[in-house]
Amino acid sequence: MHNVTIPTLDGTTQIDHIFVSRFGIFVVETKNMKGWIFGGEHQSQWTQQIFKKSFKFQNPLRQNYKHVKALEAALDLPAETIHSVVVFVGNSTFKSPMPANVTKSGGYITYIKSFTEPVLSESQVQGALTQIQLGRLGPTRRTHVQHVQRLKARSDPSAERRCPKCGSPMIVRTAKKGAHAGKQFWACSDYPTCRTVQNIT
Repeated sequence: MHNVTIPTLDGTTQIDHIFVSRFGIFVVETKNMKGWIFGGEHQSQWTQQIFKKSFKFQNPLRQNYKHVKALEAALDLPAETIHSVVVFVGNSTFKSPMPANVTKSGGYITYIKSFTEPVLSESQVQGALTQIQLGRLGPTRRTHVQHVQRLKARSDPSAERRCPKCGSPMIVRTAKKGAHAGKQFWACSDYPTCRTVQNIT
């Protein structure tokens, strides 16, 4: 299933590709990039270098984490049956060691096929397909435009935002200590019951 936009408590999230099989559900984020790619599994930002110029971009594993969680919320299946996969297409080269679920070109197929133990029944597979189809927004230009508008709003500290976990309003707070002292971030207004936080950008 391709270009799947599903509603979340704080708006929508758009998933590039979803593979549903008896061996699990694979949520695939694609990146069409060129140049050298530097990044670590736990870094918030990765770097793309083209000749002498470098550009920062969000760690695609973190980006896809939200997609996975949104799909978990939409499906009545164990979380361990849903897997994150990132694939870089285009003329790019990894210059940092990457985890197994970050691949280039057709490498994602090899990764998906490495799961050889059935974890879902045929009825669960069909049920998941049905739930995704019923829950997704129509794959139209209007859906895409509205999704992009919501993404822009999320980067605006003055815009209203909802907690992706519990739906309560998010508020801007400032870290008072530690390595991030003075830095602003989004925090759930239902703290300490809900401890969800998000970066401003």
